[in-house]
Amino acid sequence: MIYREAGQFKTTYAQDSLIFPLRQDRLSMVALFAFAYVIVPAFATDYWFSAILIPFLILSLAALGLNILTGYTGQLSLGTAGFMAVGAFAAFNFMLRVPGMPILLAFILAGLSAAAVGILFGLPSLRIKGFYLAVATLAAQFFIEWTLTKFSWFSNDNSSGVISAQKMQILGYDFDTPVSKYLLTLSIVVVLTVLAINLIRSETGRAFMAVRDMGVAAEVVGIPMLKTKLLSFAISSFYCGIAGALWAFAYLGSVEPQAFDLNRSFQMLFMIIIGGMGSILGSFLGAFFMLLLPILLNVFGHALFPGIRSDLLSNLEVCLFGALIIFFLIVEPQGLAKLWRTGKEKLRLWPFPY
Repeated sequence: MIYREAGQFKTTYAQDSLIFPLRQDRLSMVALFAFAYVIVPAFATDYWFSAILIPFLILSLAALGLNILTGYTGQLSLGTAGFMAVGAFAAFNFMLRVPGMPILLAFILAGLSAAAVGILFGLPSLRIKGFYLAVATLAAQFFIEWTLTKFSWFSNDNSSGVISAQKMQILGYDFDTPVSKYLLTLSIVVVLTVLAINLIRSETGRAFMAVRDMGVAAEVVGIPMLKTKLLSFAISSFYCGIAGALWAFAYLGSVEPQAFDLNRSFQMLFMIIIGGMGSILGSFLGAFFMLLLPILLNVFGHALFPGIRSDLLSNLEVCLFGALIIFFLIVEPQGLAKLWRTGKEKLRLWPFPY
């Protein structure tokens, strides 16, 4: 088989600790980047950019942030959409109230603003966990949405609470076309994903996983629980804040607080459950699955049953999502990412028994 590691010898520690130790994986990533940066911009339509690719990348980034908190640190959160809203409105206000603010700096400051809010609502995690922590983060979701709606200052005194994102411009180049927005979003997601991969492989990432697996033992061996949990909330909220800013600037163009409601938070949670908790790849697989399934259901539903009502398809979509979540929780709790890893391991040993 082509997916074999025979003959690939590692003679240094650096070679053994590569993110992609197999040559086939490295070549696959080069091909994937070439496809994403060259083939897709050359052949994809504006509909693909605006309706599928850009929201897929942004939702993957938000799911990645939630996975750092829930999948790797074991802190259940239902306030992901609230932190996305903080990022969106913070980026809008930084651009509005600071003349000449670079858009990338506004995104970073928006992420830091979301991180500060995440630390504030992460303080209860020092005393509570599980269901009670989920309720605390749920309070963050409602409080953030209420604040952005109640105080019109955040929306520049717009009575409807809707903000219109400013133009994205970097070094004099306007990112106002679907393909340019896609490339900018893709680049930001790639950079943050690489940083997340290295974070998980670092001492900090190992501390996150120790807290997830057994908090008491982690504290006994000297891992500071206060610092570790709050750092996890901060990093997770930072990622969600940047995702929220991209959602407003690169995807919708204008957004209201209700765009980041509780349904969005549950959508993020479903993504990492289906994709795989505690997996970087699972964040992308879950976002791809959640975004593509409604489209496929709509296409095949109208093709197989002409004249079927749209509201019936919407209800069927909700039922199907619920059934899939129950299926993955029972049959494969580690999600699609585990199925991918299992397939790769079987390929490495084929045709010998596994």
